[in-house]
Amino acid sequence: MEVADSVTCIILLILFCGSAAGNRKALYSFKAQENAIAMAPSSDNGICKSMVETHGYDCEEHTVTTQDGYILSMQRIPVGRSGGTPGNRPPVLLQHGILMDGITWLLLPPEQSLAFVLSDNGYDVWIANSRGTKYSKGHKSLSPNDPAYWDWSWDELVAYDLPATFQYVYDQTGQKLHYVGHSQGTLVALAALSKDQLLNMLRSAALLCPIAYMGQMTSPLAKNAADNFIAEAVYWLGLSEFDPRGDAVVNLLKDICSKPGIDCTNLLTSFTGQNCCLNSSIVNIFLDHEPQPSATKNMVHLAQMIRQGTIKMYDYIDEVENMKHYGQATPPAYNMTSISNDFPVFLSYGGEDALSDVNDVKLLLGSLKDHDGDKLVVQYRYDYAHADYVMAENAKQDVYDPLIAFFRLQ
Repeated sequence: MEVADSVTCIILLILFCGSAAGNRKALYSFKAQENAIAMAPSSDNGICKSMVETHGYDCEEHTVTTQDGYILSMQRIPVGRSGGTPGNRPPVLLQHGILMDGITWLLLPPEQSLAFVLSDNGYDVWIANSRGTKYSKGHKSLSPNDPAYWDWSWDELVAYDLPATFQYVYDQTGQKLHYVGHSQGTLVALAALSKDQLLNMLRSAALLCPIAYMGQMTSPLAKNAADNFIAEAVYWLGLSEFDPRGDAVVNLLKDICSKPGIDCTNLLTSFTGQNCCLNSSIVNIFLDHEPQPSATKNMVHLAQMIRQGTIKMYDYIDEVENMKHYGQATPPAYNMTSISNDFPVFLSYGGEDALSDVNDVKLLLGSLKDHDGDKLVVQYRYDYAHADYVMAENAKQDVYDPLIAFFRLQ
């Protein structure tokens, strides 16, 4: 067995850990929460101090509380490295994907990381961190040690996290914002847009590795876990937190990756597809900060989507439970054809992506076939896989520059 295969097996063994699962509460409506509670900026050693200010950029720590009580961390880069006048710049909100946090957008050098590139191009950059990640573990009444804290799936990110962060940025800047999502960050945006949610606060959305349909996913790691009901088995055992980050495993991976002749970018392949353009040193930087925890229920929800090939709310399997939460025996669907045809969308996908598979993206594009021609820009990178969009050395010129050109037209 090769080293990469051995480490993949180790990763699989430690993917599932946490505390007992709790009871799910009913969702609030999909109306944007006008009353999201803004908290005072934090001054502790967060992402600003560790990842932004070290490169010579101004950075502000902010927190926002969702309607269901989660306290989320946000970072703001108000001006570029060369300075300038804050306040008039168009705001951009960056939303990371599954098992990641806002550091996703800061892993590369400043000349290559999307957050810094946007800042240096005149944008007011806001970085979101989803509930349960390292810097968004707060809650008004629950501890991460409480099973109820992890009682959510990406449905709640659509219903609570996204509206709270959008409203906060909108209130702070007084401007409509551009949005950039990667992976799960695209899924929550598409779901919200399909409900006509948040449009009053949005200028446009850029979707990198768009996730909507997942039935044709080719990722061996994700596909096998879904087909074998791994997340469900762990959830039924009462393990509510999905935490792939253990110190022993991270240290082991770093040790393996430091060996001569070992290219640890291959470790990502069984999950993301064959990334074309990662520097081998990026894996060590990645392991310093990622992966991040999520809720086991969220992983169950994604597994349901992989097996069923549909975009629906979380399925409780039991009709009585579904009736209790949704008023119907089966979960409601998110209808991609309901997305407003005149809303500006930039969509970029890769030919080697094993998570956002080309055939699944084509299904999504089919749902958007009536979109206004001048409001939908589609970019296809034949050699890109899932991680390339946030970690590739050439992502700036290949993806970010066209993305910024799109924003400037809106």
